[in-house]
Amino acid sequence: MPRSRINGNFIDQTFSIVANILLRVIPTTSGEKEAFTYYRDGMSAQSEGNYAEALQNYYEAMRLEIDPYDRSYILYNIGLIHTSNGEHTKALEYYFRALERNPFLPQAFNNMAVICHYSGRGEQAIQQGDSEIAEAWFDQAAEYWKQAIALTPGNYIEAHNWLKITRRFE
Repeated sequence: MPRSRINGNFIDQTFSIVANILLRVIPTTSGEKEAFTYYRDGMSAQSEGNYAEALQNYYEAMRLEIDPYDRSYILYNIGLIHTSNGEHTKALEYYFRALERNPFLPQAFNNMAVICHYSGRGEQAIQQGDSEIAEAWFDQAAEYWKQAIALTPGNYIEAHNWLKITRRFE
């Protein structure tokens, strides 16, 4: 039984009802509708911390979904799960894949920057005493943050301040 039919959360039920109405009204193929159902169920499982179930749903949605824009969000969410699980190399791979399909995902650029800066890359190099490697990771983080900020000026204020303080903002 699809997750959307068994979920008891009021907000999730409301989202499911609205999504089901939209699926009936908007002209889409049965494959697109099925892909969306898997995507929706993946988001629901992800929000509950059921990452294995979410990944299964996302992979099934990827199998069915043909639209690059929609695929970008599926890939992005897979990246989020890998980030949450501490699998940063895998997460970066999925964020890259999402951006190949949709280069207008500032949240993917931001998450990539966070991984490069904080999540074991630049900060870890500092702790290991390798300032040259740390600077390379920080420079990469800066490039990703610049892209995120360019797409959504006014967001990522902390990153913007860090770029200014470290003189990486052009």
